[in-house]
Amino acid sequence: MSPLMLIVGAFLLGLAAMSFAFGGGAVIVAIPLALLAIGAIAAFDFSRRRQQTKQVSDIREDAKSKDVEFTEKDKETLVSE
Repeated sequence: MSPLMLIVGAFLLGLAAMSFAFGGGAVIVAIPLALLAIGAIAAFDFSRRRQQTKQVSDIREDAKSKDVEFTEKDKETLVSE
């Protein structure tokens, strides 16, 4: 996870802990809100990682070697005796 994601996640978990400390109706609002935000952050992070993986696989595909065409002179110099 990126540092920003960790900071936001820690803030949301702190919000949930604070709502338990103060008690009352804040628990009813803070917990679902924190879970929703954590889910959104996780979905964003997963999509970012999926795009990075796709980019790496595209680079690997582009880097594959193509057939090499040898000229007659190349073939003469490549023959081992």
